[in-house]
Amino acid sequence: MRFPDSFLDDIRDRLPISEVVGQRVTFDKKKTNAAKRDFWACCPFHGEKTPSFHCEDRKGRYYCFSCGASGDHFRFLTELDGLNFAEAVERLAAQAGLPMPVMDRRQQEREEKRKTLFDVMEMAAQFFREKLHEPVGADARAYLRGRGLSPAIQQEFGIGFAPDSRNALKQYLAEQGVDAGQMEACGLVNHGEGIAVSYDKFRGRVMFPIPDSRGRTIAFGGRALSPDALAKYMNSPETELFHKSNVLYNFAKARKPAYDKGQVIAAEGYMDVIALHAAGFHNAVAPLGTALTERQTGLLWKMSNEPILCFDGDGAGTKAAHRAVDLALPLLKPGYSVRFAMLPEGKDPDDLIKEEGPEAMQGVISSALPLAEMLWNREISSGIYNTPERRAELEARIRQVVGMIRDDSVRRHYDQDMRDRLNAYFRVEEQSRPGNRNGYSKQTYKSGQGRNFSGSTGAKKFSASPSLLSSNLLKKGQNRLPLREAALIGGIVFHPAVGFEFFEEISVLGVQSRELQLVQSVLLDIYAGWQGEEPCPTLDAVLQEFDRRGLSEQISTLKSQLAAAKLWQLLPEAAFEDARDGWYQAYTLHLKNQTLHSELKAAERALADDDSQENLDRMLLIQQELSRNDGLEALIDGFGVSSGRATRGF
Repeated sequence: MRFPDSFLDDIRDRLPISEVVGQRVTFDKKKTNAAKRDFWACCPFHGEKTPSFHCEDRKGRYYCFSCGASGDHFRFLTELDGLNFAEAVERLAAQAGLPMPVMDRRQQEREEKRKTLFDVMEMAAQFFREKLHEPVGADARAYLRGRGLSPAIQQEFGIGFAPDSRNALKQYLAEQGVDAGQMEACGLVNHGEGIAVSYDKFRGRVMFPIPDSRGRTIAFGGRALSPDALAKYMNSPETELFHKSNVLYNFAKARKPAYDKGQVIAAEGYMDVIALHAAGFHNAVAPLGTALTERQTGLLWKMSNEPILCFDGDGAGTKAAHRAVDLALPLLKPGYSVRFAMLPEGKDPDDLIKEEGPEAMQGVISSALPLAEMLWNREISSGIYNTPERRAELEARIRQVVGMIRDDSVRRHYDQDMRDRLNAYFRVEEQSRPGNRNGYSKQTYKSGQGRNFSGSTGAKKFSASPSLLSSNLLKKGQNRLPLREAALIGGIVFHPAVGFEFFEEISVLGVQSRELQLVQSVLLDIYAGWQGEEPCPTLDAVLQEFDRRGLSEQISTLKSQLAAAKLWQLLPEAAFEDARDGWYQAYTLHLKNQTLHSELKAAERALADDDSQENLDRMLLIQQELSRNDGLEALIDGFGVSSGRATRGF
């Protein structure tokens, strides 16, 4: 019986060869590197005492350096157990959880047709590459230059251009002998009910070939050049070759670098992957317009036991990360998890690398949070747990979430880890000082820190991370700070009592400016380590601490920017009541802005999937609301009575 190549590929992709070989040999612990999926054992094909048999998950092959035995999953069973090929396929399909195909004549014809479709896709890819370098591709070349993609990178990823024509590709393929049915089966033309004559699906777009695990083009992604295009990005539809939930962009190219580094980065889209690759991160892949699926997670685990999922740091990115938490939990197994790297708000990898260099991107990756930490942060940030009933609610919810984990041993360890965190969290809450709003404890922040040391300002002691003292983020010549974030951080610098009242909100504020993140970290250290007799530090004590750390000039710059923006209620001269109300207004607008950005991204994705008028109107409405929200600060009255100046608010 002849099996479809796609079915054999599915078995190889789903079933690491180490799992097949590991059922018949005992891997040598000294020579094996499980993190790199590199295994050694005594050869099962001939007797030996020194391990010379090697299998490698990345390649899906085994080889004995002594007797020369070599092969793949199927060869291992046919050679070792004497099975015929069909029997080996059947056994491995069962192990991989795949139903056996039933190949009748129609299915055989379908498989032959499928092979032909690969040829058609390669013709299309070649057409797009040629058009990029013709006069018609001038705007596309300019766009790629503007994005910093060198000719070498363009060639490496096979980037091309689809002319703004209804039949340019269709006519080219027809001249090559490709019939209309093949074009339709490849998803290269729009056709169907209501369309009298099919026409090119991709028009006026920069084209990115999407390869399968063997490097064959199975789909395309297109980026519109016209700002009037309803969908900025468009992917091929589902076809015989392309099932987007089963594909990771750049999987074939990233597999070896990921194996060599023992690390793989999953970004959000193919432009992110290309930007990362160009900056030296060759171990990057991406899903294709969908949340990470179970199949894609399995592909990531073939490259690394703990893939790093990289998300934007805005509201939409945070929601996507939270969805990834729920997706990953049921799939966890001993030794296999995921980590989360959150980018600064409003920046994708390309932006961050261009503005701050590859080192900044590496910093984001190196600080990726474990899944357990991401889960914990998500659950405690969704409410205030200062009563027995609310604590019981939190505990019940975490228990329910942990219950999603299928593996008994992993679930047991997660259950213990979350119990330890809850016990510590509730114990700290009970010890919070009287008068602290909502019973928040400054030790909550401190308890999560690593190695601390004590510094002092006069008689007051603070707890601080040693890395903060050596940080050079706030230097002269930096760009001006985002005004709303400057208001949020400046308000608590110059009014410590406001910082103490809103400590919990500040600790999860989600500030994206790296300069202000440093100031925020110093403030949280000061508040968390406060040991003075007063309820909170004085302004002089806070300013002295910043001066001790060599940051007084930056605080002065922050003050000047607030003054220039006429945000007087957050400056030191304002009364506490005005400072508190002004800060809370900025905080409310900040939360609303995050929600709107999240909704905008969702609306853009919906429009990309369905370019209906309804989806377009929804996106435009959110954009208008964002514009109104950005200018709202200057329109709100109600500040100044406590400070002796009844003027308009900020």
